[in-house]
Amino acid sequence: MRVLFVTQEMDPYTLVTEISEVFKKMPQYVSDKSHEIRVLMPKYGTINERRHRLHEVVRLSGMNIIVNDEDYPLIIKVASIPGARLQVYFLDNDEFFKRKNLFANDDNTAFEDNAERMVFFCKGAMETVKKFGWPPEIVHCHGAFTALIPMYIKKVYHNDPIFKHSKVIYSSYTDVVSSTLNNEFGKIAAINDVTTADLEPYFNDGKIDLNKGAIQYADGVIAGKAELEETVKHDAGNKPFLGFVKEGDHLPAVEGFYHQFLEAE
Repeated sequence: MRVLFVTQEMDPYTLVTEISEVFKKMPQYVSDKSHEIRVLMPKYGTINERRHRLHEVVRLSGMNIIVNDEDYPLIIKVASIPGARLQVYFLDNDEFFKRKNLFANDDNTAFEDNAERMVFFCKGAMETVKKFGWPPEIVHCHGAFTALIPMYIKKVYHNDPIFKHSKVIYSSYTDVVSSTLNNEFGKIAAINDVTTADLEPYFNDGKIDLNKGAIQYADGVIAGKAELEETVKHDAGNKPFLGFVKEGDHLPAVEGFYHQFLEAE
């Protein structure tokens, strides 16, 4: 099968939440099972391009992503995962990702444009895969910064040949993004024909809850942290659900989880 991984973080490039550790071996494991994969993540300014040997992929760069009625150039860079036979594609933009922090300044003041940065990344990921010309059967999103992708696939890209048959899986982890978003989040996230009603699942008692919204739109849900399992299971309702699986067992459990979506077709 073709598996697209879109992740907020990944070891060794970022080490902020548990995502980096949980995710780091997953792409290689899935690839070793004879599946075709692609990995996308943001190119935060904290990532040392020289140390990790990133270089621009000119044939993929050059697109403009419209966010809040403004055009922003999308730059695609790539690097090989150390000790693996895989590549990671990084989505970059000087205005959004040059800064030396992920979501807040050194004094913990959230960046005012985090909503724009998130929409740029999520929409940019979709457009990058379209440029690959590579229709994924599974789209596996990791972390709150990817949380708009399940909704965009269902509401914006559902008729696109690249995503028309994609099944979306969302792994829920510690959400360090929702609290950094301002009241303009709903307006900025409403790209194309997305409505206010479409965005309602991303709000919980008047507060932004990215995990909750992504779970609502995903076809299947995984608890990426033990402490979140009950909440994630509750929000998942009757959707296919995989609880937290301890290290050593989670890779075969996740790869097995993918198969039930293809078998249901």
